[in-house]
Amino acid sequence: MMISEALRAATERLAATSDTARLDAEVLMAHALGVSRSDLLLRKTSEPKPEAFAELIDRRAAREPVAYITGVQEFYGREFQLTHDVLIPRADSETVIEAALAQKRDAKRVLDLGVGSGALLLTFLAETDAEGIGIDQSAAAIAVAAENARRLEVSGRVDLRIADWNSAGWSDDLGQFDLILANPPYVETNAILDPDVRDFEPKSALFAGTDGLDDYKTIIPQLRGLLTPIGKAVLEIGAEQAKAVSEIAAVEDFTTEIYRDLASRPRALVLDSV
Repeated sequence: MMISEALRAATERLAATSDTARLDAEVLMAHALGVSRSDLLLRKTSEPKPEAFAELIDRRAAREPVAYITGVQEFYGREFQLTHDVLIPRADSETVIEAALAQKRDAKRVLDLGVGSGALLLTFLAETDAEGIGIDQSAAAIAVAAENARRLEVSGRVDLRIADWNSAGWSDDLGQFDLILANPPYVETNAILDPDVRDFEPKSALFAGTDGLDDYKTIIPQLRGLLTPIGKAVLEIGAEQAKAVSEIAAVEDFTTEIYRDLASRPRALVLDSV
């Protein structure tokens, strides 16, 4: 079977479970060939299909996300390596970067709470001259972030640590920061999720109690001690959580400003202590 025929067959098969069936098939074919998608479409469609392609399509048909199959995901114009130990960086989260750059591009010290793949922290460092600390309770996630820091050539400006904001004393030796970033778990425990998310992404990075607010309630009261007097925090929030998280912040005397994603949904909340 030629690649062009294999792509058509794969698209038909994936259409039942994916809204981007043709794109998925092309990305996975390019991955199987070890070429870019543009090279695939311009130069390879008349060649025989690679044997590895069938297994990749089987995995996608079982709802495994393309980013986990290929092991990479683009975020803010850069490629991040992934494993199943970290969330897949999403375009919505780029709103956090836009807010951080707009509010504190001049930040010298940055803290990322729940660093995961490093998408937020490492992107901010790559866009600025800042230095940063990223914490995560998962040693496997820290390893992924360390590899991405190396690939993005910011390893010399980042310190990655295993820590859990639910544990006493976790921040005792961190000092203060001009900017704090966080994309904490914020999904309600009983939320209905697509199988792509529910069955493959790390649950510890998704769920935060019956209302999805548990981690905000833990993090926000600790922010003032971690921020410099003119520091700000930028938190990713669920599309329906702006009011609830703003109310948690107000109790701690933070003012808040909402940044919206490309679909005009509230996505990032800036907390200012001034």
